[in-house]
Amino acid sequence: MELKDYVRLLRNHWRGVLTIVVLCVALGALWTATRSPIYAANANGFVTTSTTDENTSLASVNDSLAKSKATSFLQIARSRAVAERVIDDLGLTESPASLVNSIEAIQPPDTVLLQITARASTPERAVELADAWVSSLAETVEEIQNPQGRGTAPLRIMPVEAADLPSSPVSPDPVRNLALSLLVGLLLGFGYAVLRGTFDRRLMNKREIEEKFSVSVVGQIPATDLLNRGNSGNAQLAVDADTRIIGQGPASEAFRKLRTNLTYMDVDNPPRIIVVSSPMPGDGKSTVSANLVAAIERSGQSVILVDGDLRRPMVAASLGLVEGVGLTDVLTGKIGIEDALQRIPGHDGLRVLAAGPVPPNPSELLGSQAMRNLLARLSQDSIVVIDAPPLLPVTDGAILAARTDGALIVISSGKTKDHHLESALEHLNRVDAKTLGVIVNRVPQKRKVLGYGTYGSYGGYGSYGSYGGYASRTEKKESKAVTKAARRDQQPKRRLTRK
Repeated sequence: MELKDYVRLLRNHWRGVLTIVVLCVALGALWTATRSPIYAANANGFVTTSTTDENTSLASVNDSLAKSKATSFLQIARSRAVAERVIDDLGLTESPASLVNSIEAIQPPDTVLLQITARASTPERAVELADAWVSSLAETVEEIQNPQGRGTAPLRIMPVEAADLPSSPVSPDPVRNLALSLLVGLLLGFGYAVLRGTFDRRLMNKREIEEKFSVSVVGQIPATDLLNRGNSGNAQLAVDADTRIIGQGPASEAFRKLRTNLTYMDVDNPPRIIVVSSPMPGDGKSTVSANLVAAIERSGQSVILVDGDLRRPMVAASLGLVEGVGLTDVLTGKIGIEDALQRIPGHDGLRVLAAGPVPPNPSELLGSQAMRNLLARLSQDSIVVIDAPPLLPVTDGAILAARTDGALIVISSGKTKDHHLESALEHLNRVDAKTLGVIVNRVPQKRKVLGYGTYGSYGGYGSYGSYGGYASRTEKKESKAVTKAARRDQQPKRRLTRK
C-alpha cells in the first residue's frame, strides 16, 4: 500500500479514528485527574575520608577510595536497615519495604556525592524524608565500618545539602500523560482504519475499482433527492431539472459526462445497443437508464429505452407511463412495435418500450431470436438502452448483454461489495459479453467525481452554471433568486390582516 492508500483509509473511517482518539485522550485526562499528587525532594551526602592530610598524593588516593566506596554505599542507601532507622527517627508506621520504594539513590558520574530523592504525598513530607534518609545513611555507614565504636571510620558520609521544598508535584504530569494518550489514540485509530480497510469489502471510489478489476469507471452519479423520487409516478429526469437550483446541477452534468464517455468509447464503432444492469437489486439501474437516455436525447440523437426486466419492471411506473403493454406483447406478436412505443412529454427524440405483462419464462423470451431481431430493428435508427435485471440473482442480464454491444454495470458507492462486482463481471465473461464500464451511483456529494473536485463546488470552478468561477453579477443574482423562490414556494402562505 502507498501513502495515498493509507490517507484514503483514514478519510473513509475518520469518524471511528476520531472516536478512538477522543476516547483515549479522555481516559488519559480522567486517569490524570484521579491520581494523587506526588512531590519529590533531593538531599545530598558527601563521601569523605577521616584523615585531613594535605599531602597531594595521599589526597588523590583518598579521593579515588571515596569514589569507589560511594558505589557500595548506594546499595546501603537502598537497604531496609536505613529504612528502619528512618522509621524510628520520624515515627512512621510504614513498612521498610514500602518506604524503600519511595526512595531513589544515585551517584553523579566522577563524584563522591550521593543524591537521595524522596517522594511523598506532600512537599513537607518529601523534604523531611530526604533529609532523614541522608542522616540515617551516614549513621548506618559509620556503624558498619566501626561496629565496636572504637576510633574513627576511614570513610564517612556528611550531609552537605538539605532538601528544598518542592513547589509543584512531579506526578502526575498532565502534559506528558495527555501527549501519550493522544499518541496511543492515533496509533490505535490508525490500526482501526487499516483493519477496517482490510476487512471492509465495500467499493468506495473510482481508483479502487479500476485498479482491482481492470475495468473503466465511465460515470459517477451524485446522491441527490432528485434521483431518489423515481417511484413517485412522475418522470424525474436530472436533465429536466433547473440546474441553477443548488444540488440539482451536479446530477444533470454527471449524466452528460456519462453520455460523452459513451460517445468517445469507440469512435469508429460506437455502441448502439447498451445493456444497463447491476450486481444486486437496489443499485438504481432503472433511474440511471432513464436519465442516460434523456441525456442522449438532449444531444439530438434518437434513443429508445427498453425495459428488459421482465421479473420486476420499473421503467413505466417510474416515468409515469402506461403499464401492462410493451416488450412481451411485441415479442409474442400481439401488437406491433410502433403501437407499443411510448413517448415522454418534452422529449421528442426519446421513446420507451415498457416491459408489458410478466411472462413465466423471462430468460427464454429475452434470449429468443425474436428479441434479437427486435433489437436489430430498433438500433437501425436509434440508440437502444436496455434496463436489464440484476446479474447475480438471475441470468437475464447476462443473456441480454451477450446479444448486444456491451453492458454498463451500476453499483452503489459504499454499499456494493467487491465480490459482488467480481461475480457480475465473471457472469459477463462467461457468455463473452463486453463490459463497457462501471457506473458508480449515489456518490456522496462531498466526494470527488472523476477527479474534478467536489459536487458542491463542481470541478472546483465555483457554483455550477458559472463556468470557471467567473459568473457575472447578473447570473449570481438570478441563481439566488431562483433558490429563494423555490424555498418560498415550499413554505405555507400566511394571510396578512390589517388592524
